[in-house]
Formats: sequence, C-alpha cells, structure tokens
Amino acid sequence: MSSDGKLDRIDLRILSQLQKKGRITNVELADTVGLSPSPCLIRVKRLEKAGYIVGYGAHIELEKLGDVQIVFTEVTLSDHRREDFIKFVAAIKDVDEIVECHLASGGYDYLLKFVTRSVSHYQGIIEGLLERNIGIEKYFSFVIIKSPVMKRHYPLESLFSPGQG
Repeated sequence: MSSDGKLDRIDLRILSQLQKKGRITNVELADTVGLSPSPCLIRVKRLEKAGYIVGYGAHIELEKLGDVQIVFTEVTLSDHRREDFIKFVAAIKDVDEIVECHLASGGYDYLLKFVTRSVSHYQGIIEGLLERNIGIEKYFSFVIIKSPVMKRHYPLESLFSPGQG
C-alpha cells in the first residue's frame, strides 16, 4: 500500500490470492505475489488494519449438508420515503435465510437472496414478512433450479489494477 493509501498491483495480487485461498501460508503467498515472506506479511497486516481484509472464513458446500432451495425475490415497497426504506431493511436484517439484500434501480426496489430448506419454507418466511406490515407492496419470486456458475471471489486485478480505465 502506498503512502497515500492507494493499493498497488502487489496489494491487489495479495487480496486476490487471499480471497481464493484464505488458508495459504505466508511463504506460499509471498512466492505467488513475488515478494519475500517478511514484506508480504507486513503488507497483509497493513491491509487488515486498513480494513481491506475484514475476516477469514470457510466456504461451505451446502449441498453436502442436504437439500437447499435458493430463491431470488424482487420486492417493491408501497411507499418510497427514506423512513420506508430504513424500516424495511431493519425488519429483514435479522432474517437468517435472507443472505443478500440489494437496493436496485428499475422496476422494483430490492433484490433479496434467500437460502431455505424448500419452497414451502421460503413461502412461510415471505408470508411472515408480509404479516409484519413492513411496507411490501408486492414481490416476485425466482426459484433457482441450478447454478452452473458460482464464483466466490471478485476479479480484483482486472477491476482495480493501476492504469486500468
């Protein structure tokens, strides 16, 4: 990381490698990004301290645990005042089965991603949200049949490499 706080290409390589392989040893990481171990570790610690790395975790293969149903849901709110958006987000934040919430432009307000045991489990959750009167005017559900491509990392180097336009 440069003195002005911007990331250089080596920082991006470090982040890219860590998001793909969080348990990589410092020696392996250093070798992969072209540094010696000590400067590599210093950079990793700096990236952690600066908040670029917010944690380390395991990617779980849900299908090995049992059947799950992924459902994407478009939600349109009945009113569009600031407090309506705040109320909605506060109400869904603690619903464990909602794993993503995106404020979107276009024909609806939010796109939610649910991970549930089944379609009926999903339906029970969405009905519970409707009963809570949190401002949902309408919703449209997309039950996912199969996800042939799911990447668990971002293309950091192509998004943020210095000199890219």
